[in-house]
Amino acid sequence: MIESLFTQLERQHLVAAFALVGGAMYLSYVLSDKLTKGRVHGSAIAIMVGLALAYVGGITTGGSKGLADISLFAGLGLMGGGMLRDLAIIATAYGVRFQEIRTAGMSGVVALFLGVVLSFVAGVAVAFAFGYRDPVSLTTIGAGTVTYIVGPIAGASIGASSDIIALSIAAGLVKSILVMIMTPAMARHIGLDNPRSAMIFGGLMGTTSGVAAGLAATNPRLVPYGAMTATFYTGLGALLAPSVLYLAVRAIF
Repeated sequence: MIESLFTQLERQHLVAAFALVGGAMYLSYVLSDKLTKGRVHGSAIAIMVGLALAYVGGITTGGSKGLADISLFAGLGLMGGGMLRDLAIIATAYGVRFQEIRTAGMSGVVALFLGVVLSFVAGVAVAFAFGYRDPVSLTTIGAGTVTYIVGPIAGASIGASSDIIALSIAAGLVKSILVMIMTPAMARHIGLDNPRSAMIFGGLMGTTSGVAAGLAATNPRLVPYGAMTATFYTGLGALLAPSVLYLAVRAIF
């Protein structure tokens, strides 16, 4: 029976991929609840579990695609590819109207642009400190610091290599995990206890997964407000990074 199950999963790669991710998510949320009492959100643990599994898969197979190099989990290559990534971006932004941002006032708009620019500049500065000098690499890594979704979009738009795009994703993941972990600890100190502050926070931080998970661990009622401006942040970053910000980096470097 078990052999038959594995045979079917090898034939249905995408089903196996969803089953693996679903199991990892369930385990992560159990660990979050039992070991940390919700202080470290399940999403943060799930990202670390995913990175660990990718590392183990790469070491085991000697390949370059992590667990996707194992035939049973080949569907992870499709599930984690650009098609479903772009679908997730569209699904996240679907139905959001720009008029809704007005509920946060001018401070929400300023937070959006300030958050994108500051994150981008920080990413470019770190990339420059590690020896990168060409505008394409600097822009791609800076865009990844905006969010790990914006990084690949910008990199693909301006012709970055796959290793630079991978670095941009890694930068975005680090930021997302830090936001997830630090938000509950810092919420009281920064006045993150009402919808208005949640919207401004989402605009400044931008990483939708990090903001949503951090706010869920702080106060679940604040999640929709932070996630809404974080969604705008992702769209704004995807527009600015490969255009205005790229041209600014070219002008400087």
